[in-house]
Amino acid sequence: MASGNDSILDMYLYETNTLLEQLDGIVLAAEQADTFSQDDVNEIFRIMHTIKGSSAMMEFNSMMTVAHRTEDMFFIIREKTMDAVPEQLRPELFDVMFQAIDFFRSEVEKVENGNPLSESIDTFVSKINSLMDKIQGGMGEGAAPAEAPPAPEEAPAAEILPAGAAPKDPAYGFGLKVLFDEGCGMESLRAYMLTTAVRDSVIDFLYSPDDVETNAATSDSIVEHGFYLWFRSAAERDGAIPSVTGAGSVRSYEAMDLPAPAPVQAEAPAPAQAAPPAAQAKPEAPKASPAAPAAPAASKGGSQQPPQHAKESLISVNLSKLDQLMAVVSEIVITEAMVTASPDLKGLKLDLFTKSARDLRKLTDELQDVSMSLRMVPVSGTFQKMNRIVRDMSKKLGKRAKLTLVGEDTEVDKTIVDSIGDPIMHIVRNSMDHGIESDEADRIARGKDPVGEIILSARHTGSEVIIEIHDDGGGVDCDAVLAKAIRQGLAYSDQDYSQKEILNFLMMPGFSTNVEVTEFSGRGVGMDVVKKNVEDVGGTVSISSEFGKGMTTTLKIPLTMAIMDGMEVSVGDSIFTIPINNIRSSSKVTSEEVIHDPARGEMMKFMGNFYPVIRAKDFFQLEGGCDQIEDGIIMWVEAGEHSYCLFVDELLGEQQVVVKPLPGLVNAYNIKNYGISGCTILGDGNISIILDVANLFSAVQGH
Repeated sequence: MASGNDSILDMYLYETNTLLEQLDGIVLAAEQADTFSQDDVNEIFRIMHTIKGSSAMMEFNSMMTVAHRTEDMFFIIREKTMDAVPEQLRPELFDVMFQAIDFFRSEVEKVENGNPLSESIDTFVSKINSLMDKIQGGMGEGAAPAEAPPAPEEAPAAEILPAGAAPKDPAYGFGLKVLFDEGCGMESLRAYMLTTAVRDSVIDFLYSPDDVETNAATSDSIVEHGFYLWFRSAAERDGAIPSVTGAGSVRSYEAMDLPAPAPVQAEAPAPAQAAPPAAQAKPEAPKASPAAPAAPAASKGGSQQPPQHAKESLISVNLSKLDQLMAVVSEIVITEAMVTASPDLKGLKLDLFTKSARDLRKLTDELQDVSMSLRMVPVSGTFQKMNRIVRDMSKKLGKRAKLTLVGEDTEVDKTIVDSIGDPIMHIVRNSMDHGIESDEADRIARGKDPVGEIILSARHTGSEVIIEIHDDGGGVDCDAVLAKAIRQGLAYSDQDYSQKEILNFLMMPGFSTNVEVTEFSGRGVGMDVVKKNVEDVGGTVSISSEFGKGMTTTLKIPLTMAIMDGMEVSVGDSIFTIPINNIRSSSKVTSEEVIHDPARGEMMKFMGNFYPVIRAKDFFQLEGGCDQIEDGIIMWVEAGEHSYCLFVDELLGEQQVVVKPLPGLVNAYNIKNYGISGCTILGDGNISIILDVANLFSAVQGH
């Protein structure tokens, strides 16, 4: 039972998060256009209705209530169109919608973390209700028409029906008495919404009171006596019942039949009779599941329901199942390598086996590609969230700025996309807070557009994706950064630093260029966290800037962390794997080509620059292996701002490897700080250590 409940909760969270992403995009676009299109209004109404229903099903009352009130507001807008909403109310409408989105997201986060939901929502609900009243007032719905007196034909029902409840036309003698939930509020509006829902299945009917659309005072009458729907036949009434049960806040309904009008004798009116038991609905009909409102049972030609697709082309799959699939595929790849590279086959001429092994390798490669593609998702979801960051900060900081997105359809592994969301958000905030100038006159004087621009782009380059966040702001004042670094003891005043080295100070722990602590920055928690989060998924961060013209932060992220292309190298009896995307070149050199620097040790010259040499044998303290430069191989490797030469014994060849995490016992010794990121199992069963090129250099420098 618990697993079933967990499954329902997972589906609820997935659906709600998806709807909120969609809603955020709609409201952002509408704010830029200064209006909601009719399609936007219909879509927001549908989203609120879905969140309301599913939240009610999960008994998340705070979310249900806010969604319910927002749905009511957009029902009014839907019926009257946005043209009737005064322009002076639209900024408030957009702000309320953004606040509603933030509220739902915070509640969803509480659900995900197992925390109790908010109970004090009265202030926000009152804000929605107040805006609703303003909108209705702006539409000219303040005055309510006087209640029409009962028609003479109502006399036969007067003994059992309240005044004004009987139909004006006696031909409509088949009724439904509807009672709404106690304390739901705005009963007249709910009654009018109910008539709209019923009209999807039955076009011709009457209702009492008949002025619920314009007279809010009818709410008291509906609370006391109920709301009545009148139909020409029992069949039409039965056709409307699914719409009634599927409507929000309906507590119960009851069928009732009025007798045919008697021939004149007013002194002896025939009393109305209730429908026989067989034709009556349950007095307390349960509400339809809010998550999926019932469709009309007998839909007429006027139905406005969208056409239903015969077959779904997409399904949602739990990420843990994809992890399990990838693990199985990884084992298949390893087992295939073990079979084809078995020592028992050495020296044997097996043409048929070799052909079959090639076919098997082709199929395992295809299986690997397919399983990896299942985990690949576009970065558009993460990118779109930044629109909201730019919008909110523009308002709070008083800066005009726009966000331009490039390459939104670029795909990355799902776990990596989840991990880079926070770093990208922080960089975009930095661009808004530090980068974009507050003084538009200053921007104009520099030949810039008065509206600042942040460009967020993504593109593929082989086995990695490059994400760039560029702003056209003031750029980084390297002199100020260096002075701050010297004051904090991160740099020495008597040493020369390149621009790249100065910009790297921005990613030092506790370093901030803001003098004052603001809502967005200046707390000493910044780019160092960005750097750590990106490096945790095997990526690198670099910064470039031109003072007065802007700054660019570049993230290089592997497409996936599960499988990678690596170069196998040996050092003594040990085998290491170096990621292919970190290797610039490999070559044989002579001892004469090695430069001995008293301060930096052995150096090699490549393309006009000098790079330090790291001997893997010495650093890892391995027995055996080459000591003479001529006997081994120099590999020029690079990761982020680190570029150096790694000395190994020999190259064993390129191979696609399955990345395995290090055992917990080993991780307890912080082995990752020594340039080791994981391991892989080779075809012969041996284990190869995967080197982290960036951390290896840092570890050597630390020693």
